[in-house]
Amino acid sequence: MKKLLVLGFAVLITACASKKEGNMIVNGQIKGLKKGTLYLQKIENDTVLKTIDSVAILGSDLFTLTANVDEPEMYYLTFDGNTTNKYITFFAEKGTITINDDVSKFGLNPTITGSKNQDILNDYNKIAKRFNEQNLDMIEKKFFAQKANNKDSVAILDKQHERLVRRRYMVTVNFALNNKDNHVAPYLALTELVNANIKWLDTINTSLAPNVKNSLYGKKLNKFIADIKKADANN
Repeated sequence: MKKLLVLGFAVLITACASKKEGNMIVNGQIKGLKKGTLYLQKIENDTVLKTIDSVAILGSDLFTLTANVDEPEMYYLTFDGNTTNKYITFFAEKGTITINDDVSKFGLNPTITGSKNQDILNDYNKIAKRFNEQNLDMIEKKFFAQKANNKDSVAILDKQHERLVRRRYMVTVNFALNNKDNHVAPYLALTELVNANIKWLDTINTSLAPNVKNSLYGKKLNKFIADIKKADANN
């Protein structure tokens, strides 16, 4: 069955009063940002993008935002509330997290330090980037093969793409298993493996450390798997 992405971007935004206290401090610099508003946000109930804190930038491109974080969770740093093409995602954790970026390329390649889970996710993103580059190369080759009506080449490229997808799944599963003590593991399962074989999702789910299994993403993963099995049983 086709599995739907369970961690999507929210369609509804709510705001709360700005506060300057919490167990997480997010600070840094957005070079070139002289005027505007930065928002610290997170998704609630899978549909609502809630503003936790905000800061107006007037003249200085330095910022400080705060929040109370119960457990590692994906947060969003947005510019003027624009979540369409100007946002930075990062794993929020207790402590101080520093985010540096440039307003002209906001969200494309920020430097984020201070979050253990973010560091692990960065390592995975480097692996994913290589797979993405290989995939783009195959798409280009297939385009020219189709244009030349070379059916044999198209068939070969289709097989290569299937192997690439399977290899990416296996690498992601192994990465999650190697990081089963961190919240990144169920997060990757929910964002990178939604269309993977259910047995791989089960393997990750059963390997999670107890505290991770009982976390936000651990519970989401467990429910996601249960929903798939229920739907398959009814078909």
